[in-house]
Amino acid sequence: MPQAKLSTGMLLSLALLLIAACDSGGDGGGQAAQEPPPTSPGPPDPPAPPNPDPEPPAATAGLDARPSNTTCIAPPRPTGNASFATERVFPNLRFANPNGTSRNPLLLIQAPRDRSRWFVVERFGTVKVFENNPAVTTASMFLDIGARVESSCAECGLLGMAFHPNFPATPRAYVVYTTLNYSGGRGPDTHLSEFTSPDGGLTLNPASEQVVITIAKDSVHHHGGNIIFGPDGYLYFATGDGNSARRNDAQDLRSLLGKVLRIDISGTTGSARYRIPSDNPFADSTTLCNVNGAGPQNCPEIWAWGLRNPWRWSFDRDTGDLWLGDVGQRDIEEVNRVVRGGNYGWRCFEGTQDPQLGGCGTPVGAMLPPIAQYTHELGQAVTGGYVYRGSAFPNLIGRYFFADFVSGRIWSIPNGSAPTLNMTAAEGFDSGLNPSSFAEDPDGELYVVNMRGTLHRIVATGGSSAPGVPEQLSATGCVSATDPTAPASGLIPYTPSAPFWSDGAAKERWMALPDGQNIAVGANGDWDFPNGTVLMKNFRLDNRLIETRLFMRHPDGVWAGYTYEWNAQGSDATLVRGGKRVPVGAQEWIYPSEAQCLQCHTEAAGRSLGLETKQLATSITYPQTGRQGHQLLTLNTINTLSPPIAAPAAEVAYPDPTGTAGTLSERARSYLHTNCSLCHRPNGPTTASMDLQYSTPLASTGACDVAPTLGDVGIADARLIAPGAADRSVIPARMNLRDHPDAMPPNGLGAQVDTAGVALIREWINSLSSCN
Repeated sequence: MPQAKLSTGMLLSLALLLIAACDSGGDGGGQAAQEPPPTSPGPPDPPAPPNPDPEPPAATAGLDARPSNTTCIAPPRPTGNASFATERVFPNLRFANPNGTSRNPLLLIQAPRDRSRWFVVERFGTVKVFENNPAVTTASMFLDIGARVESSCAECGLLGMAFHPNFPATPRAYVVYTTLNYSGGRGPDTHLSEFTSPDGGLTLNPASEQVVITIAKDSVHHHGGNIIFGPDGYLYFATGDGNSARRNDAQDLRSLLGKVLRIDISGTTGSARYRIPSDNPFADSTTLCNVNGAGPQNCPEIWAWGLRNPWRWSFDRDTGDLWLGDVGQRDIEEVNRVVRGGNYGWRCFEGTQDPQLGGCGTPVGAMLPPIAQYTHELGQAVTGGYVYRGSAFPNLIGRYFFADFVSGRIWSIPNGSAPTLNMTAAEGFDSGLNPSSFAEDPDGELYVVNMRGTLHRIVATGGSSAPGVPEQLSATGCVSATDPTAPASGLIPYTPSAPFWSDGAAKERWMALPDGQNIAVGANGDWDFPNGTVLMKNFRLDNRLIETRLFMRHPDGVWAGYTYEWNAQGSDATLVRGGKRVPVGAQEWIYPSEAQCLQCHTEAAGRSLGLETKQLATSITYPQTGRQGHQLLTLNTINTLSPPIAAPAAEVAYPDPTGTAGTLSERARSYLHTNCSLCHRPNGPTTASMDLQYSTPLASTGACDVAPTLGDVGIADARLIAPGAADRSVIPARMNLRDHPDAMPPNGLGAQVDTAGVALIREWINSLSSCN
């Protein structure tokens, strides 16, 4: 799936809370009492010394009643200038595990000439089939090869599927998946395999697998994996570059990595699984590259090259044009229109820019520019889509739809676009989804697969747009009408025990809940906020108020972030669209874009970062009463938690990483939880398979004594965390970088190194003797 360079969101999301920078007695045993000896006359006893460990005062509530909030309510979401939106389909289906976690649906397709069924490809190695009925409630198993699929790495899994054009008369289908075999070194082999249906197309037989192509890789990243039969009847297969920076395989024509492949599977039998179409660019080469993905000559399977991680692509059913989304690395996501023999530039170019990565090698042929591109201020991983050729929405006909997997923004552009279009936020629609792919039905209507487990479709809106949030902070209803630097009366202050690093800024935080609505407290201690909620945060540098961020859950349940820049007079703040960087005193300050907010406030972390039971198990002074109050007890008292926390004063807070409470290990893990686990956790948006949550044992984090898969930052014998050896540990090394492709958090999400945080993590790592 697409690499979320994501944030990976303030990534090194080093373990415990992550409130978004876009901003979580024993019995005393002993001897039985003895009879006291008889008393004897003597001097009076001296006064008892003071108790060295006095009982702490009983916890009290800081507020007596819940403030009424009628002004700071999230409005309907702005839709920008897009003339389309998404709506959920098959609402009774969700592709999830029994515990509710997503099965990571990556593809939605139909068999040729069969409108009656839909098939969903799940990353963990299964294909489900269900009736094409809006009221359908169940999906059944069509293929299960989960036991042979490597899915533990975030970009690995069952990645693509295509039916034979004559299915089910020719009862074959083809899938692409990453295997459990690592013949290339540090990465799983990719198989393009053929499976046969034993029952007229009702299922595929897992035992019928015939491997067509094997591609070895030395990284767990950049697999591509989409396969489609083209209008010419040939099978097209797009491959990622396997993160092969050292070899630049995307420009090496003796490698199948970083390419679009084209093969002929018609009439093949026995060991000859395919033939080479005579008009392939290197059809004269005599050696196939199907054994390990490389050969001594230019690979005859190649149709086009110069790709990094082609994630989802399609053919225009009217023109036959091949449209492809290629995930970038440093700053540019791109859309290409692929032609025979085309070179799309990676790793010499990322979009229309030279990424200054080195190792470009000698490009073969002219490098073609993309049709469209956008920066990482708008998203982090492009998902290619389709040209709309349906009839339900005439104003959309002929427009190519694509999306960003991380930000959820969907764009459409004219299919004749040239030269390169630079996309903007206003041109897109904020879907609130994680689009892993698009789909097209026989009528040309378009659908969107949400990796969180739901299915949606594209609908026209006529270009109407909700007004969204006000341009001025003073007009939001979230600040005082007489003093915009102060919160409105309906807001409730809060302070997490382990705050997120925000480039050295001091912060103040409030929550605004719609009247009559409560916070749902999960069994895992995370909190889910009702629609209409607004979370507000002020940022100060050198005692000067410079920014206010509003993180809103709109009425449709979708979270979105907005940031306001304060004027020099401190009288009001203005909405910043698309993010910006400005000098503030001696440092640069980053106002995050809307997309960058969601890179930190991840779905996996519950969006509302820093608001969890163990983050608020401390006392603060409430300005409304001037009283010191325990935050959990206060929220219980004013009836905002559902269910109420049974023993709030007994909850143990995450230790402050900058404080003295807790052990060194606890403070370090708390830091990682807050700053890194927003991305580095199960189902997180990063490609690294780490779980840096506070509750995860060190040996189970996937980081301790584990070699890095995204680069070693020049460290010999590197480990993510090398017990006893901070100098060999990649995590603190990446934390200590800025303006570097390996920086954590990623560039754009932080401008200043947290030197104290780096020192804490290094001290902790040096103190470790093992991973247990």
